[in-house]
This record gives sequence, structure tokens and C-alpha cells, in this order.
Amino acid sequence: MSEHWRPAATRELIQLRARMLRDIRAFFDRRGVLEIETPLLSSACATDPNLSSFTSRYQQQSLFLNTSPEFCMKRMIAAYGDAVYQICKSFRDDELGPVHNPEFTILEWYRPGFGMFELMEEVSDLVSALARLGKLDISGIQKISYAEAFEQAAGIKPHTVSADECRDCAIRHGIEQPVGLEDAVDEWLDWLLTQLVIPSFQADVFTYLYDYPKSQAALAKLHLDDNGNLVAARFELFFGETELANGFDELRDADEQRRRFEIENSARLASGLQPSALDEYLLDALQHGLPACSGVALGLDRLLMVLAGADRLEQVLAFPFTRI
Repeated sequence: MSEHWRPAATRELIQLRARMLRDIRAFFDRRGVLEIETPLLSSACATDPNLSSFTSRYQQQSLFLNTSPEFCMKRMIAAYGDAVYQICKSFRDDELGPVHNPEFTILEWYRPGFGMFELMEEVSDLVSALARLGKLDISGIQKISYAEAFEQAAGIKPHTVSADECRDCAIRHGIEQPVGLEDAVDEWLDWLLTQLVIPSFQADVFTYLYDYPKSQAALAKLHLDDNGNLVAARFELFFGETELANGFDELRDADEQRRRFEIENSARLASGLQPSALDEYLLDALQHGLPACSGVALGLDRLLMVLAGADRLEQVLAFPFTRI
């Protein structure tokens, strides 16, 4: 008889998850952030060419499982203006591995009146509050811009670099050159980020990477960095090489948001993917008016890995994909 009927996570890790969820709710309760629930099913899906949605049906209507609760949460903020958070399941097709599971738990929250750096501080406050559940030293949280990280690790300026310069960088550092990148600068930057930049981050330390290229954040506002480059107000939080969170100073312009969705759909078509149905409700909410705010999504399964010192995501999941 197979033993796969048993939970993959130990009782101690299941208890640690419960304490983590308890402390997260206490953290936001103290700060007056409202917990909400939004649907997991949607009539629209992500346009991001790097994301694949699970499909479902209700009678003759096609529906999609959310890759994140973002769009409905923004609709809530546009209607009422409250700071809100949500702990829920999200789903992404074609994602399975040491730090990926098709179904995962996400913490997402939005702060009207906060800029990107203010929200980064609150993320740090939350991580610090949760660190006592594990054996983490969070005294050295680091922040580095996307440009600085590339200049230090790769010796290139990512906001003005060419594809040929990216290729030369890969050759110079002995990095494999994937077939098909050719002149796609964004794809080259993503490759160099994963192969060269992120591995340069200090192990067992939290690192914020911020101010991404404007073409890599369809939901973020744009602003000028210290060198005058127009960049996206986006940040990611890593622990060592493990990505934990992704946040934005949120785009509020409905027409610009539609334009960016259409650009992503064009990229999907160019990659042989089906275009995604746009979320017209979200666009209507932006047209109505979204308060200036920043938002962030934090992967709780990965955070639990960090708190527990686990090596693989399936160690902290009661029933990972291999046991359903």
C-alpha cells in the first residue's frame, strides 16, 4: 500500500503554518488593515505571457482560477478606499518544482497612501514579526536597485543595454546561451537575472530588488530613477535565491492599463499562446478611480520554507501536487 495518503508535511510544520497564519492576522489587525475575501474564479485571466491559468466551466461559460486575487482586491479599494489584505489559494499552470506547486497560498495586501518604499518597510516589519517562529536572523535586510545589481554582478547597464551586450555578458561569464533569445532584451535580462544576478545575493539574507525595467511590470507606475531612467516602481523580496514577494506602486490609469494588457496579449500571440480575456471590471474600477496605493503579494508556502529551514516546497505542504 502506498504511503502517499499521508500528509507530506510533519505535524510540527502544520502547526508552524497555523501559528504563522495566526500571527499574520494579528499583525494586520493591529494596523487596522481589513481582511477580505474575493472569488477564486474569474471570467478574465492574466495577460502576462509568463503565466498560465487553469480553466474551468460553469454551464457554457469559460472561467479561470485566479493566478492572484489582485484584480478583485483593486476593485474593492476603488469602491471603498480601505487598506485590505487577503490570505487565499491561487493557481498557476505549468509550475511544479522545488519551489513551485500549481496550487499555492498567497498573502496579498494593498495600502492606500503608501509608496513602494513605505510598503517595503511594512513587508520587512511583517517578516521580522514572523522571524521568531523560525530561526532567522533578520538584522541584515538589504535593498539594491535592479540597475545596481546588474552593474555589480554582470557589469552591464540593464535599462540601456542591447541584446548583443547581453550576449557578450553571457559569454564573458560562461553562461549558457539559450536558443531563441536573439534580440529579445527582456528575455536576455530575465536569463541573466536568474543565472548571474540572483545567485550573487547573499545566502540566508533578505534582499529587496527594486526599480525594474518599465517593460517588466504591466501593473506598476513608472518613475525616474536616480540616473534619469524611466523605470517601473516594482520590487521583489528574496531570501538568498528564493523569491518571496512581488510588489508595485500601482498603476491607476485605465487607458494605460488597457494598452499594457494589449501589449502582453500581442506577446502571447507572438509566442504561440492564446490571448487572454481582459478584465473589463478592473478597467472600469480604474476608470472610476483607484486611490494612490501600493500592493504586494507574498508567497506563504515559500515563507514557511524559510521559517522552517526546509529545502523543498513539498516539505511544508500537507498535500502537494504529487499527493492529490
